[in-house]
Amino acid sequence: MTPLIPRDGRGGGPVGFVGLGAMGGALASNLVRAGFEVVAYDAAGPARTPLGARWAPSPADVARAAVTVVLSLPDGAVCQDVVRDLAAARDRRVTHVVDTSTVGVTAARVLSAMGPVYVDAPVSGGVAGARRRTLMVMYSGSDEDCARVEPVLAGLSDRRRRVGDRPGQAQALKLANNFLSATALAATSEAVAFGRAAGLDPALMVEVLNASSGRSGASADKFPSEVLTGRYASGFSNALMAKDVRLYLEEVRRLSGARTMGAVTGSVWEAFTAAEPGADFTRIYPFVAGD
Repeated sequence: MTPLIPRDGRGGGPVGFVGLGAMGGALASNLVRAGFEVVAYDAAGPARTPLGARWAPSPADVARAAVTVVLSLPDGAVCQDVVRDLAAARDRRVTHVVDTSTVGVTAARVLSAMGPVYVDAPVSGGVAGARRRTLMVMYSGSDEDCARVEPVLAGLSDRRRRVGDRPGQAQALKLANNFLSATALAATSEAVAFGRAAGLDPALMVEVLNASSGRSGASADKFPSEVLTGRYASGFSNALMAKDVRLYLEEVRRLSGARTMGAVTGSVWEAFTAAEPGADFTRIYPFVAGD
């Protein structure tokens, strides 16, 4: 019997990938290791192409090679440019786009009307999570569309959850998640700075917080791995976090939702980004502490 869902990259042709930054490079490598043939493009040139993947000179070349194309790009405007190129490619094969970028609800709806079937699939867990395959892929789309790209989603990570039946719903959850992450990291930074000023050892503070009600992703992950070690190398910039919080606030305003905490969190991240453009987002601790 012919399988209902062709598995691109394992007899069904290559999977396309556009955007090979820190996150995109890790996700494309996961597809290669999962046995998919990957044809990839990045605006920075071929140097970022993962071992085992094939370089394509343009998004149009990716569109001609692959039925499913994965995007990992910085914002909605760039995604729209790329999807426009994919849709306009002569003799294109691409029928489905899996977008792992954080673009916001409104942009996802625009992208879903641009040509290839659009599956909204933002990710959370950082570059380290991508490499460990523990990254959460939250995705939304119709039953048919999600089933069609499920093999590719499985190639990206071992953790996946369908959260809605139309594009934009996964973006809403991703924005909520990143708002909480941004708030927790800023608040934990302030709390640890307070404790240090009172004579407490920051490492001891984090240990106790993680056994107490103040525990969060910031205290359990970002502080032990990046802040207390002084690494500040998570692979996610303050500009991207500020952008995500900005998108969250735009959608909250559109829905007339509560935004008191959102406004405070947004102002902190905008100030940090203005003071230290392009810094790793975990460096918000010395910014808040005044170091």
